Amino acid sequence: MNHFDQVGTLELTKPAFKQRLLCAALIVGLAALSGCGSKEKKPGQTLVSVNGEEITVLQLNEELQRANVQVAQQEAASKQLLESLIDRQLLQIEAAKEKLDREPKIVQAIERAKAQIISQAYLQKKVGAQVRPTKVEIEAYFNQHPEFFTQRKQFDMKELVLSTKDLTDQAKSAIDAAKSLDDVATWLEANKVKFAHANLARSTSDLPPEMSAKLQAMPKGHLFIVKEGERSLIIAIADIKDSPVTLETASPQIDQFLFNKKNKDAADAELARLRAAAKIEYLNKPAAKPAASATVGAPVAAAPVAPAAPTAAAAPAASGSALDRGAAGLK
Repeated sequence: MNHFDQVGTLELTKPAFKQRLLCAALIVGLAALSGCGSKEKKPGQTLVSVNGEEITVLQLNEELQRANVQVAQQEAASKQLLESLIDRQLLQIEAAKEKLDREPKIVQAIERAKAQIISQAYLQKKVGAQVRPTKVEIEAYFNQHPEFFTQRKQFDMKELVLSTKDLTDQAKSAIDAAKSLDDVATWLEANKVKFAHANLARSTSDLPPEMSAKLQAMPKGHLFIVKEGERSLIIAIADIKDSPVTLETASPQIDQFLFNKKNKDAADAELARLRAAAKIEYLNKPAAKPAASATVGAPVAAAPVAPAAPTAAAAPAASGSALDRGAAGLK
């Protein structure tokens, strides 16, 4: 039996389209807050005047581009975005009246957003768009990682979800003594512990290699626990089966993975060059030099690439994330 404590926070709610656009507009508006109230002429044809402040075609087009709206949806999206721009302008005007743009936290947020935008623009200019991976590179990656593709395995698991506060020493002892997940469920019911059933499917292309290896070594029916904040998962392996993926199916995912990696490697190389040429002094002792620096604004390559999997038993997003982070607890 393996017991693993892992605290994590998950965002399960997907924002609605209009909410996402308004949030994006407010973020962009934050960076422009210090200029609110300026009567400087904005470039582009004026669409709306809000208390004397203009909203132009150029601004609307920029919002459309940021939202990555498809051509067929642009007319409807334009109306929504224009209303969001009006809302943003009204908020900016009122914020300026209350001198919010002078508050230290707001000034700091504006400077941070400005620094991020300029840093990312520099990297994009210097690094540029990398060449897409060739068919040879894609096939080489496919052949070098059979565990993700030709030898791909799928783990079908069943789980019981309960509150962590109910995972008492008595409950753990009962789980240790149980021969199956049904035995655990029976004990929980007898002791009036609330729980829920769920199914979970993951493959070797979804999980870290070390975790995949540990799961493959487990016999069917093996129980293990993953704790995640206020809830805990009691998981049993129901089946491990072959689930190979062809080169044709995996190629689009491999292409994107390798393309992201090329961009990240180029950005990392530029940052390494800048660091080597710079004089960096750590003046505050507690702020020790980090082991590795994060690339500002650089694309991040996912690891490993996860090709599309055949339809399997649906699992709650939280359960998968908990399992993904549970590798260290499987011994």
